[in-house]
Amino acid sequence: MQKKAVLLSIILTVLTLVLRAQTTYLPLNTEDYHLLDRLETRSGRLSDSLFLFNKPEMRSRAVDFLSQQGDNARYIGLSAIDRSNISRMVSENGEWAANEDGAEDSKHPWFNTFYKKKFDFIHVHTDNFFLVINPVISAELYREQNNSNLLFWSARGFEARGWISKRIGFYTFVTDNQERDVSFVNSWIQNHTAIPGGDYFLGKETGHYDYLLATGYFDFAVIKDHLNATFGYDKQFLGDGINSTFLSDFSASSPFLRLTTRIWKLNYENLYLELTPQHGSGLDARIPHKYATMHHLSINATRWLNVGVFESIIFDRPDRYEFRYLNPIIFLGSMEQSMGSPDKKHIGIDFKAIAARHLQFYGQFLLDEFTSKYFFSHDGYWANKWALQLGGKYFDAFTVKNLDLQLELNVTRPYTYTHNDTIANYTNYNQPLANPLGADFIQLIGVAKYQPVKHLYLSVKGMYYVQGVDTGSSDYGGNIFQSYLNRPADFGVSLINGVKTNCALLNVNASYELRPNLFLDLGVTHRRFAYDNGMYPDQTTTYFYGGFRLNIARKDNDFY
Repeated sequence: MQKKAVLLSIILTVLTLVLRAQTTYLPLNTEDYHLLDRLETRSGRLSDSLFLFNKPEMRSRAVDFLSQQGDNARYIGLSAIDRSNISRMVSENGEWAANEDGAEDSKHPWFNTFYKKKFDFIHVHTDNFFLVINPVISAELYREQNNSNLLFWSARGFEARGWISKRIGFYTFVTDNQERDVSFVNSWIQNHTAIPGGDYFLGKETGHYDYLLATGYFDFAVIKDHLNATFGYDKQFLGDGINSTFLSDFSASSPFLRLTTRIWKLNYENLYLELTPQHGSGLDARIPHKYATMHHLSINATRWLNVGVFESIIFDRPDRYEFRYLNPIIFLGSMEQSMGSPDKKHIGIDFKAIAARHLQFYGQFLLDEFTSKYFFSHDGYWANKWALQLGGKYFDAFTVKNLDLQLELNVTRPYTYTHNDTIANYTNYNQPLANPLGADFIQLIGVAKYQPVKHLYLSVKGMYYVQGVDTGSSDYGGNIFQSYLNRPADFGVSLINGVKTNCALLNVNASYELRPNLFLDLGVTHRRFAYDNGMYPDQTTTYFYGGFRLNIARKDNDFY
């Protein structure tokens, strides 16, 4: 470990001496991505520098894209709200504006020291140093039908970002969190021994959970405007949809090294991850590690069509990375086969197409295992393991300005993402790396977003899915934490295998921005979960929530 630390220190020192033009990245799960996605489609052509499939996206490229769209606002028919949102987002990321100081001044700074800029509690900008520090606070209460407990979510902390001598970009986000969740989320936590999106936590016995969230990274430009290296502890997301068959941000953060290459119409991303295999609760001992290498290459084939290819390898070695998998060139499978290893590999393809300045279509197809003899047969071979996503978006739907609709279908075959052991499966810290449902399901999600005025964000989310579940000691393929060696049969495995369940969920939310990044939230969710043939009683619940949050995304409890 000491040798690794010394080597890392040497690498970082060399990089800081020779590299320039770093950046920082837009946090995940913010309205920023919806705005960028909307504007790209409304512009009528795909950007050759902004690849929204690979998240997080660079602030520098986002600001450059927004500035271009602002100049073309009248030509592409953007609304007054769109133009306001563009100005707002450029101001919030003003260090990447043309003059490096696009942040708007505040009319009422605190004590002539704090909030001199509208979005920034502390804002420091010199020739060689830039720093923004903001407090992070949330307090939301939930009231659930037939539940007398006080339910809540609370977070307190800070975020900071900046650069040093225009050579190193940095970001960190730290919050101390407490929550007591609605019944179905609490049930998920108890069953998985995990907080969705979090790692170590306390309170499994009481249902009052206490945990720390801490993320951060350094970023360097290896080749200015073309190759960036980012090292840190955070989440990634690969996809244009609500969920992802490749990699979602649902699971806990993890140590990573990301290489992002953008040349011509090409975007190539290398991800090297240190993951945590599944484990029980109450562990004070050191938890072992597993590792992953992921590659994604995409190209804007035309002005309206982007296509991409994906591959990943998940493997476990005794506290070391498999150095062959550090190879940055795509096609890891040949190396995996040359070693005769049992590592977990996936390949996939994806696309995004825009049409008529209002429509976007997207999709992913992931192949876990392929046997040509059985893949196109109809005998239900268990190893026909794949996942599919198809979706569409309609911006300014039915000529209503700033009304955006999205519909998404996700299908995953049984035993997809599982492995012959319980280590190299497609999971991290007791949580799926892709869709929160795991496998063995058909899922349909619809979302409507509407911004009638500048500071009011309305949304409606509906979800319905059918999933097969295990009974007793049987493994029908829905639980990706199980070894597929426990399967009861090799053939006759249907798309929905095992006991069928179905779930319908509806959420209505209103968020109002009182001041920059200070939101009031108010909403209601209704959920019904049932087993086919009434094997067990239906689980139906309704809960209301309300509260405020500062510099933090809304907590989404409606993930399954």
